[in-house]
Amino acid sequence: MKKKIGFIDLFIENWHSNHYPAMIANSAWKDKFEVVYAWEERPLEGARPLGKWCEDMGITPSASIEEVVEKSDCICVLAPSAPEVHERLADIPLRSGKPLYIDKPFAESREAAERIFALAKKYNTPLMSSSALRYGDEFIAMQETFREKAVSAKVVATRGGGRSFPEYSIHQFEMIVTLLGTGAKNVIVTGNDKLLSGLVEYSDERSASFTYNPAGAFACFAQGEQVRLDASMMSHIFENLLDKMMGFFDTGISPIPMEETLEVASIREAAVKAMENTGVRVPVK
Repeated sequence: MKKKIGFIDLFIENWHSNHYPAMIANSAWKDKFEVVYAWEERPLEGARPLGKWCEDMGITPSASIEEVVEKSDCICVLAPSAPEVHERLADIPLRSGKPLYIDKPFAESREAAERIFALAKKYNTPLMSSSALRYGDEFIAMQETFREKAVSAKVVATRGGGRSFPEYSIHQFEMIVTLLGTGAKNVIVTGNDKLLSGLVEYSDERSASFTYNPAGAFACFAQGEQVRLDASMMSHIFENLLDKMMGFFDTGISPIPMEETLEVASIREAAVKAMENTGVRVPVK
């Protein structure tokens, strides 16, 4: 019997909720998982309400978060554009002991991210969160090359776009942390919301830069000892992410260390503050 996935969302009409069910149904995990239940806090203005969305998607609407959690084997808290609601929407799922995926950005602040992980630990709830950019084909190949040559990246430069820097910067920081690990000290930002550049500073030889252009494509350059790699495109990001997510639901083991998810949240929080105070070093908590 297939395991049932439940969606919990601020409003159900968004790209992730609209596309993930079919992508899962067409994946290598199609015989093990299916999206069965969904709940939204409120409908997006002008969009399909939960009942209509579920009718169109072949999914069962739920009357409450509690119902989704009770009936599902594994849970997704989505709201990909609203990290400020993730802690609240995830509160009941975090107490369930059932595998929980929280969409990106994971949390609005380091403090909120730590509270989420603390609650998951208290109730032995497996927890995962990630930007899909961690799993682009070209980015995966970049990581494998560093592993094969037994060297670490020391310099990383990312670029990318999206609707807004506070929402979409997560993708660049996920790539930076994946390659450089934890330990960022400060973030500096110059520019504005139309074209923005920044630095992530470390206390050792590591360094990272990022560039945000709303219309820009995501890419990553990384350099280590005698290794220089450039991923100028990112293929199959959602297919690969969902493969990792289903693997997590299957085993209850996240492929991403908690420390890295916390670091991404910390860098993002500092970068959003630095965007409001350009040219000023903002500490990474």
